[in-house]
Amino acid sequence: MVTIKDISKKCGVSPATVSKALNGYDDIRPETVELVQRTARELNYTPNAAARLLKTNRSHNIGVLFIDDSMSGLTHEYFSHILNSVKEEAEANGYDITFISNNIGKQKTSFLQHCRYRNCDGVVIANVDFLNTEVIELVNSEYPVVTIDYSFDKASSVNSDNQEGAYALASYMIDRGHTRIAFIHGEHTLVTQKRINGYKRAMEEHGIEVPPEYISEAIYHDVKSVRKETAALLDLPEPPTAIMFPDDYAYMGGQAEILERGLNIPGDISVCGYDGVNLAKILDPKLTTWEQDTDQLGRIAVKKLIDRIEKPRTAIPEYIVVKGKLFAGETVKQI
Repeated sequence: MVTIKDISKKCGVSPATVSKALNGYDDIRPETVELVQRTARELNYTPNAAARLLKTNRSHNIGVLFIDDSMSGLTHEYFSHILNSVKEEAEANGYDITFISNNIGKQKTSFLQHCRYRNCDGVVIANVDFLNTEVIELVNSEYPVVTIDYSFDKASSVNSDNQEGAYALASYMIDRGHTRIAFIHGEHTLVTQKRINGYKRAMEEHGIEVPPEYISEAIYHDVKSVRKETAALLDLPEPPTAIMFPDDYAYMGGQAEILERGLNIPGDISVCGYDGVNLAKILDPKLTTWEQDTDQLGRIAVKKLIDRIEKPRTAIPEYIVVKGKLFAGETVKQI
């Protein structure tokens, strides 16, 4: 196995200089850095992770805690994009990622114990029950943590603009003449509450009273529950002319119910989704939706986590909002 001493001998510099050149220190000459890095590539040098851990007390391993109740895992149309950007940004900064769970093999464990077992330097947390005692234990532990779409006092959080997104979608429907706008939201979370607030704010600003039955709860990413709630809305004595759905994927349950009744989208009823996944742009007609910047959500989360790992004395918890944008699509009729 090629070592730092082998590289230093071939380059005619000290092992300390080689170490600095390979680890990005800026107190050596650029030409020396280039020589060392080129020689390392030529010799197929690979850092020894165990030795680096002993020397720096860092594993360069980031834990990712992600729990998907819909059981779609890494195929989840929305979170898969966030997780991919987390992976890319971590790798670009010399870190690997490890998924954290309640299991080490067949042995049950806590999230915190799993992080310690894997020698994680810090953790990105997304799409979990943030009120779970094990999640709270991890956030309050010695580990730097960054959360996505939830905030704790001691952890940085990166948030999509959920209230603004729902407000913009409802306002868009109102601008196109709709006043009977229903909202099928996902299960109650902080994200859901922000979206409900955005929807209600748009309706109130335009003086539109919302019947209680126009707001109903389904399950994110679940076509069956959304189809059931769509049927209930369409069976009302005065059904809505427009429906906001919890996400683009779950919308397909509503779409199936609408089309089975012989209704046309948007001719008979207007609709919009949420998230802006690729699916929304290939449907016919193209789905009106709020396009979240999943790439930036993941990348910023990793950047902030690495700041807290590498600069523990100066990095402070931050609340960061990542803006999205309206994708007009073709599913909201002008009336």
